[in-house]
Amino acid sequence: MISATMIQKRLRQLGNREDAKVLQWFFKTGPGEYGEGDVFQGIRVPVLRKQVEEFSGAGEPVLLELLHSAIHEERLLALMIMVRQFERGDAAGRARLYRVYLANTDRINNWDLVDASAPQVVGGYLLDKSRKPLYRLARSKSLWERRIAMLAAFTFIRNGEFTDALAIADTLLHDREDLIHKATGWMLREVGKRDTAVLESFLEPRCRDMPRTMLRYAIERFPEPRRQVYLRAGTTSRRK
Repeated sequence: MISATMIQKRLRQLGNREDAKVLQWFFKTGPGEYGEGDVFQGIRVPVLRKQVEEFSGAGEPVLLELLHSAIHEERLLALMIMVRQFERGDAAGRARLYRVYLANTDRINNWDLVDASAPQVVGGYLLDKSRKPLYRLARSKSLWERRIAMLAAFTFIRNGEFTDALAIADTLLHDREDLIHKATGWMLREVGKRDTAVLESFLEPRCRDMPRTMLRYAIERFPEPRRQVYLRAGTTSRRK
């Protein structure tokens, strides 16, 4: 039987102190930073992926124990296993994982944790259901819940559905957090990869008010002359 202790022992063996220092810097764990207080063992994502298959049968209590760990890699592995179980599960199992996920968003508290799981678990579950839960998340005080809302829409975008992604992006247009600017710009870029006209229709009335980072991400794949048109429009607006 797979236990949390078994998994934690394996992860301790895989840790690397030097990598842990790099990761703690990269994920901004210092005082006042978005990842303040997060603890890393120094395990890279490809190494963690190799553990997913071995421990994919971990039960809900085990996953919850890992998810509530202070150690980043334990939380990330729990989420990666949840994604694997979701992808292979039946309707009842997927519904249970979705509920567990949304009940523990306070533990999904760094951008990589969100990005590795929200499209599959949240977006995947809501693909054929009402998207109202995402609008609640998009209005949350939690940075991470707002990012979950935006990243969950990636699944809709991949399926050629842009309405909810654009509506959530509009809700987040004036968000104060750079991590939301990046996530929103990224999702807008993904819309544009599939339908440039839809993206431009969204940008035209909004580009002058969008955070610079969000705009840059959104138009990254545009031909350079077109990029400059949008960048100049945004710059001109900011000078007024």
